[in-house]
Amino acid sequence: MYMLLMVLDDATRLADVLEAWTSAGVRGVTILESTGLQRIIRRREAGSMFMGFSRLFEDSGIGHNTLFALIDSPELAEAAVAATEAVLGDLRQPNTGIVFTIPVAQFWGLPEQQAGDDNPSTGE
Repeated sequence: MYMLLMVLDDATRLADVLEAWTSAGVRGVTILESTGLQRIIRRREAGSMFMGFSRLFEDSGIGHNTLFALIDSPELAEAAVAATEAVLGDLRQPNTGIVFTIPVAQFWGLPEQQAGDDNPSTGE
């Protein structure tokens, strides 16, 4: 088992990326709204330059989406990345996002058919 994670830079592309992941075979994606350090720094710098005027616009364009899902194999991660790049372009380009996997030693709470394992309570 692996945790597939993506920080999507452009939140307006969320539906497209979710569709791409679903088409690649990823299911059970959880999405969080998130913000990166550089965006916070830029917002603070803009705030000091305009002395509060930027607060009128503080919610526009500052957020990311963080997606995560449990997947069965590195091959599924590769398929999800290929599908993501078909939507966003090369992830090495600025302002696209980052995708990575983390090995999962154990998990609890997934139904057997979703986990793809014999023992859904431990992932073994």
